[in-house]
Amino acid sequence: MMASRRGRLPATTRAGLGFLAAALSVLTFHAAMWWLLYKADLMPPPYPMDPTPPFGVPVIGSLVFWGGLYGALFGLVLPRLRGPLPLWGFGLGLLACLVGWFIVAPLKGETLAGGSLLVPIAINGFWGIGVGILAPWMMSRRRLAAASLS
Repeated sequence: MMASRRGRLPATTRAGLGFLAAALSVLTFHAAMWWLLYKADLMPPPYPMDPTPPFGVPVIGSLVFWGGLYGALFGLVLPRLRGPLPLWGFGLGLLACLVGWFIVAPLKGETLAGGSLLVPIAINGFWGIGVGILAPWMMSRRRLAAASLS
């Protein structure tokens, strides 16, 4: 993996690593908050395997895929972000909530957030914080250089 002339990773590498970071964040940060909310009787058990239409992919697989797409976007804009990246990641989680509430839910004929606003903010916000931690860590030039040498 070579860096561009300005010392930045190529956009395709940033998008791919952002996708991977966000997918991993779904399986860790997102699931951890889901588990806490499950223990508080606010959610069903984490890692749902129910099929999603139209292809019957398990819910967790769909969450990993769509989370990864948001992460690819995060990876692309990462070099332009200033300030604490976990805070930017939390903003990514809020963006995912807004898209879910105002675009996805109406397309599915569902009500806004299924009646709850705080649960999706908690889960997606914590997922986004995970993206803000994992993506820059995965994109560290030193880490990538060490990986390419092995």
